[in-house]
Amino acid sequence: MRRALAVFALTVGLLCGCSDKPVRPTCPPGKLCLHVGNTADPISLDPNKITSVQEDNIVSDMFVGLITDDAEGKGMPGAALSWTTSPDGLVWTFKLRDSVWSDGAPVTAGDFVYAMQRLQNPKSASEYSYIAYVVKNAQAVNAGKAPPEALGMKALDPHTLQITLEHPAPYLPQLLKHQTFYAIPEHVVRKWGDAWVQPGHFVSNGPFTLASWDLGDRIRLVKNPRFYDAKNVCLDEVYYYPTIDAISAERRIRRGELHAQDDIQSNRIAFLKQPDQIPAYVRTNTWLGVMYLAFNENLPKFKDRRVRQALTMAIDREFIARKLLRGGQVPAFTFVPPGIANYPGGAEPYWAKWPLEQRQAQARRLLAQAGYTAKRPLKVDIKHRNTADPTLFMPAIQADWRAVGVDVSLTQNESQIAYASYRTRDFEVADAAWIADFDDAINFLALHQSATGQQNYGDYKNPAYDALLAKADNDPDIASRAAVLVQAEHMMLEDAPVSPVYYYVSKNLVNPAVTGWIENIADHHRKRWVCFRDADARRRGG
Repeated sequence: MRRALAVFALTVGLLCGCSDKPVRPTCPPGKLCLHVGNTADPISLDPNKITSVQEDNIVSDMFVGLITDDAEGKGMPGAALSWTTSPDGLVWTFKLRDSVWSDGAPVTAGDFVYAMQRLQNPKSASEYSYIAYVVKNAQAVNAGKAPPEALGMKALDPHTLQITLEHPAPYLPQLLKHQTFYAIPEHVVRKWGDAWVQPGHFVSNGPFTLASWDLGDRIRLVKNPRFYDAKNVCLDEVYYYPTIDAISAERRIRRGELHAQDDIQSNRIAFLKQPDQIPAYVRTNTWLGVMYLAFNENLPKFKDRRVRQALTMAIDREFIARKLLRGGQVPAFTFVPPGIANYPGGAEPYWAKWPLEQRQAQARRLLAQAGYTAKRPLKVDIKHRNTADPTLFMPAIQADWRAVGVDVSLTQNESQIAYASYRTRDFEVADAAWIADFDDAINFLALHQSATGQQNYGDYKNPAYDALLAKADNDPDIASRAAVLVQAEHMMLEDAPVSPVYYYVSKNLVNPAVTGWIENIADHHRKRWVCFRDADARRRGG
């Protein structure tokens, strides 16, 4: 009852604008507090279970992997001080620094091994288990075909971790920044089970740790005094708020209730940059991500490749990106965005350079060949997220498909609910997004492998595609590996299990008083590096 009343009071205050007084907790005297709008409430704060950018924003402020982000989103030593690699690129050995969990217990190599064994345990049903299949025997363990001890991750001693890979992976240092490779506190998880992430039980090894979590209202992190670099962490507390409504979040930014907001409604960016608005707050940057639609191939109508191709080519991406959103997004005809390291591109489907009229004419022909006509129209439902941009462009996609004779309905869900439906295949067409976990094309293309599991939302399965990705995995030459990946992407795009729509840009509103918030291609802004220009005055209460 108390939580519901708090949310109600906050909502009323925002709607009526009754007071200029910020609707947020008072920062304790002598402390520095940062208030951040974070789009959606997390489902979990367990590194083995989180999947969304919003969850990672919070969790990666509390945990430090073997390698971690610097202020510019680039890799730097984290829990590991140094590492070496065998000549064949298969065995990596990490020397850990002396560090402790927030309860004082030592962080050991065994905590990293335990976390990976837990991630790959078939009973965990982790959505992200596949991303660590690069570790020797990880896929076999996840499938229940090998014991956890068979994993290629060994604690040689408390401060030495050895990782053995299935194949060379020069991108491993980037991958190790991902939450799936974080250590988790074995002594705490064994005591509390899945409840270890609740306030009061929670233990972390990073710059902040969890103090409270009021569902639907806020999450409060406090500085971890036992963090190995705590002396260089400026902030004392960080508050994360779910801000589904980007316009409401914008108003909270203007009122000073929030110092930063992780999303802007795209078609307001130009307006907000006007001199009489808040131009100094607007931060946009290239981001390695793609917005796409996934077709549920478990349904008879989407088993026909012609149907998927028709719907894909009928979308007016240019209008959506350049005239509707107008936030710097780029029309997408491939799944791998431009700018990915060591990837030349060129995988576009055969129709990519056709004008819209030609594409839509071909779409009508393909639908007719599949048996769908004006008298027997194809009927589809698009399940989409209720965040700012999807609510803008979904009616445009609906109109594009209606233009080729498709009967289209739209179903709107809160983001986390939508993604939960995608994982259980409770959808016809899914509105989804993929943001790079690490800077390599395989991070995008692996989504469509047969073995990927939950995140291969449409259950696309093509043995020839799988074989090409396997071939690329075992190719040590950067150029020839890239050529194989381009071939694989082209094959997948011709099959059209997904329909790329546009490439992302990151869009943040940040108070100019905030320092250390540096634009970067990963859009990682770890609060370890954030402070205020007038930090000393704020501590004095000035």
